[in-house]
Parts: sequence; C-alpha cells; structure tokens
Amino acid sequence: MNVDEEVERLKEEIQRLGKVQDDGSYKVTFGVLFNDDRCANIFEALVGTLRAAKKRKIVTYDGELLLQGVHDNVEIVLKATPAAEVATTAAAKA
Repeated sequence: MNVDEEVERLKEEIQRLGKVQDDGSYKVTFGVLFNDDRCANIFEALVGTLRAAKKRKIVTYDGELLLQGVHDNVEIVLKATPAAEVATTAAAKA
C-alpha cells in the first residue's frame, strides 16, 4: 500500500471512529486511533501516516510527533471536504 492509499484509509478510519462536527469535519483522539484493533491491523506506522496526511493538509493536530500514552488526548481533525461542507450547509438551511 502506498502513502496515498494509506492516507485514504486513514480518512475512512477517522470517519468511522470520530465524531462529525458542525462544519463537516471529523474529530478523534490519537489514543482512540492508536488503540483501535482495526487501525492496528491496517497501519504499520500510524504516526507516519498521520504526518503524511498533515503534510497534505488533510488532517490537523497539535505538535509534530505523536507518542502513545503521552499524546492520547490530542485531537486529530479530518478536515471537511468541499462536498461535505455543501451538504452541511444545505442541511442547516433546511
């Protein structure tokens, strides 16, 4: 699996484990991602995949390097896609 594929899988897992926000983004803590069995089986290097996604401006989180235990409560935000923002705006107007 290449980096782009891993980032796409990461997006799916954040959507599965996270909570949708009013703006269409998803929020999950690092601890929830790191300790999830499915994520452990998918990602050999979760921290590396997160860094790649952050570099591509797909996710945001505080800090550069996340470590299990120390950073379990750090929130990772999957940014809303333009399509999700449109759907959220349309739902709010309805």
